[in-house]
Amino acid sequence: MPEAVEVHGTCEPQFDAVSATLADHLATGADLGASVAVFVHGEPVVDIWGGWADPERTRPWERDTITNVWSTTKTMTFLVALMLHDRGELDFHAPVAAYWPEFAQNGKEDVEVRHVMGHTAGLSGWDEPLRAEDLADWEKCTSLLAAQAPWWEPGSASGYHAVTQGYLIGEIVRRVTGESIGTWFAREVAKPLEADFYIGLPASEDDRVSNVVPPPPIDLSALEGQVSDVMVKTFMNPPIDATMAHHEWWRRAEIPAANGQGNARSVAAVQSVVACRGRSGGVRLLSPEGTDPIFEVQADGVDKVLGLSQRIGMGYGLSNPPEMPIGPNACYWGGYGGSLIVMDQDAELAVCYVMNRMESGVVGDLRGATILATTLAALEG
Repeated sequence: MPEAVEVHGTCEPQFDAVSATLADHLATGADLGASVAVFVHGEPVVDIWGGWADPERTRPWERDTITNVWSTTKTMTFLVALMLHDRGELDFHAPVAAYWPEFAQNGKEDVEVRHVMGHTAGLSGWDEPLRAEDLADWEKCTSLLAAQAPWWEPGSASGYHAVTQGYLIGEIVRRVTGESIGTWFAREVAKPLEADFYIGLPASEDDRVSNVVPPPPIDLSALEGQVSDVMVKTFMNPPIDATMAHHEWWRRAEIPAANGQGNARSVAAVQSVVACRGRSGGVRLLSPEGTDPIFEVQADGVDKVLGLSQRIGMGYGLSNPPEMPIGPNACYWGGYGGSLIVMDQDAELAVCYVMNRMESGVVGDLRGATILATTLAALEG
C-alpha cells in the first residue's frame, strides 16, 4: 500500500471522493504536487492541494503555489475575446484584417476572427525558423503570422494552433483595446474576480512558482508514418520544450496560448464565468447571452495537427464522445502535461486540475479525467 499523503484545503463532504482521488494520485506518485478546485453556482465547494513544489521534495505545494498551466491559458484568451464581443467591440464573423489590417496578406483577406478562435485559420505554426527565445518577441511573432500564407484553406478544418493562437487572438485584442492581452486580462478579469492568474508573470511572484517537471521527450522520428508534416511544423518550430517554462524570459513574456501561471482555484474562479453564463462569485463579466457563441461549432472532425477527432466551438472544446463525454452545454480545454478545466452550464459547474509533474499528453491526461469523473459521480450521488 502506498503511504498516505495529506491533502490540504477545504472540501464539502459531498465531494470527499475528489479529495481521496487527489490523495491517491499523490501517494502513488502519479502526481508530485497538484491542486484541484470545483466551483458550483460560482462558489468553491472543493479547493484542495497537496504534495511538493519541487522534485527534491523540499518545498510543500502551498495554498498559493502557482505553476505554468500551458494551453489551459487559452481559456483565458477565449474569455477575453468573449467579453469584447459581448461589449460590441469585436465581431467573431468579421475579417481579422478589419482590426489588424496587416493581416490581409498572402490570401488571408477573408480569414475571420472565428477561424482564429476555432483553430481553422491555417496558421498553426511559422514558416520562418524561430529560436525558442523568439517567443518573447511579440512583434516578430505576430508580424510573421500576418505576412504568412495559410497552410490549408481557412475554415475547412481545424489544425491545433498550439502556440500561434495566443499571438493571433492577443494581437486582435491589442488592436481593439490598445493594450496587451495580459494587461487587459489582469485588470478586467483577474482583478475583479481576485483570481491569482497571470499571462506574463511579475518578478514579485517568482518565489511562489513550482517549476513544471517535464514529461519524457517525444521522439517524432520514432513516429514516422504516424505524424503529418503540419504536425511536425507546428510543434518543432521552435521545438516545444517544457523546460522553457523554467526560464525568466518565458515567465516575463506574454505567450497567451502557453505561459499562463496559476493554480486550480484561480482557473476555476475565472472559468466559472462561463459555467454560470457570465458571472462568478457574485461578479458579472458577461451578459447572460455572452457565452452563447462558445457553442457555435467551428470544427468537427480529425484535427490536422493532433490527428484526433476534435469538436471545437468559439475557442473551447465541445462535447465529443468518447474523447470528452460531457453534456451538450459543457465545454473544456486542457494543457500540455495534464492540466484540465471543464465547465458545465446545466450544473453551473467548473472543475479544474493543475499539477507540476507533466505527462506526455498535449491537451490533458487521465489524471484530470479521473478528477472530473469523480466530481460528476459526487454530484449525481
